[in-house]
Amino acid sequence: MKRIKCECGHVNPEGTVLCEACGKPIEENQHIDGNDKKKLLNMRYDGTARRSQTYNKSIVDKIWSFFSSVKVGVWLIVLALIASAIGSIFPQEQYIPADAASRDPAIFYEERYGIFGLIFYQLGFHNLYSSWWYMILIALIGVSLVICSLDRFVPLFKALRNQKAKRHETFLNRQRLFSETDEVTNEDLESVKQGLKNQRYKLTEEDGHILAEKGRFSRWGPYVNHIGLIIILLAALLRTTPLFYMDEYVWVREGEQVVLPGTDQAYYIENKDFIIENHNPNDERFEEAIAEEGGEVPSNYQTNVAIYQAQEPEVTGAEPELQKIIDSNIRMNQPAKFDSYAVYQSGYQLNEFSSMSFKIHETDDPDEDALGSFTVDLTSPESEYELENGFRVEVTNYYPDYYLDDNGEPASETNYPRNPAFVMMVHPPDGSEPEISFLGIGKNIDATGENDYKVGITNFETHDVSGLSIRKDYSLPYFLVGAIIFMIGVIQGMYWQHRRVWIRPKDNGILLAAHTNKNWHGVTKDIEKSISGTNVNMVKDQQELDE
Repeated sequence: MKRIKCECGHVNPEGTVLCEACGKPIEENQHIDGNDKKKLLNMRYDGTARRSQTYNKSIVDKIWSFFSSVKVGVWLIVLALIASAIGSIFPQEQYIPADAASRDPAIFYEERYGIFGLIFYQLGFHNLYSSWWYMILIALIGVSLVICSLDRFVPLFKALRNQKAKRHETFLNRQRLFSETDEVTNEDLESVKQGLKNQRYKLTEEDGHILAEKGRFSRWGPYVNHIGLIIILLAALLRTTPLFYMDEYVWVREGEQVVLPGTDQAYYIENKDFIIENHNPNDERFEEAIAEEGGEVPSNYQTNVAIYQAQEPEVTGAEPELQKIIDSNIRMNQPAKFDSYAVYQSGYQLNEFSSMSFKIHETDDPDEDALGSFTVDLTSPESEYELENGFRVEVTNYYPDYYLDDNGEPASETNYPRNPAFVMMVHPPDGSEPEISFLGIGKNIDATGENDYKVGITNFETHDVSGLSIRKDYSLPYFLVGAIIFMIGVIQGMYWQHRRVWIRPKDNGILLAAHTNKNWHGVTKDIEKSISGTNVNMVKDQQELDE
């Protein structure tokens, strides 16, 4: 590696812009920080050698230089923001309303939003935040933050930790704030030093040269910001794994007890009762909403539940014993919480069919006297029903949520019994040929028109169904820690400034220069107070001379 020796005798690493020891500009490297065309020195990184500005030979060097660029980082963030904005135009797949005609994203987006919904779905924005390319984009932002930070922080830290009080004359007169005084007494110099100490500057002296410094910790504010952002990005990536985040959905009918999905069958939930309350239709505050909905507007809907934990069975393969852990009333934004899980009220279905009763009678019987009857449990229908009088009914097709598809064929839109329909084969007791019938709500079709027996609905029962979301989120503490660290960095870099004042003896006088990363007025006032009552000339702002 090429080394550069300064006239002061210090050997600097390749790519150094300002000598690490005396600060004298190294002529052949002034183009790196743009000093070759300016009077004032670029002090952002104190002229230290940065890897991205020094090496560009191997593939590793090129990758490092690419990701160390602030422009690359900004463009990655802009791309992520644009993608996130597009992904928020329509709801993500997991937030498709539970009462949608179809929760299949291939159907929902086009049906609800037309051609724009179809484009949104086909481009993959319906599942944006867990898509592989979005995760790669977030990871690249993290890589950019890490490399940007390391490329600047490590050399800057070394430079500030080892900075010398003795600085070259060129270094001082190319600072923004500079003055030269021809005659300065020892008493004036001591007064200036004491004035700087009174303003909480830390003084370092070397052969009559003085460095006064305060607020150095504010320089690390941006890097603290980066640490916070990196933690947040890591939390976002971890949130895509089942170990850190889980969001499942389950329908639970009144009186039903089911296992909570995503809990490895460790927890069960029982829907004891579903309650819905509506706003007063005469309340003027809700007149507009009621008119838009064309009916009642819910003011509250809740599910009263019991949650059980499965205990290890004594006999392998036996049903686990359930132990109740909580009773809870789940309302909107008032979940039931246990262990690391939270169960939210997310939807409901009123008056879902639970069972239907049928009778068989002769087709030409005007009184439709029942020859036999049977009841179908719509949540788990049997394939055959044996009647006491010898009839046998075979359920050949069951459509829980019946509709006709584009080809005019019967199909089921969902797996929930909201509009049940059946294709039944009736086997007479005399062993004659079975008869086929299509049966549903308001539908009783004799497929051949020659059936001797007819099946009719005699009764049905309904129940309410609760839509519950089960969530587990271990990533929130990481988001919180990242946000706190980020805000500490913001405060650290915003409300404090790194101020440095150099004093170099010259003949019987001194050269005085100062630099700060922000608030030049503040450091000017500090110098003005420190030299008050002395013969030292006030610094002049040379920014106006910078062309």
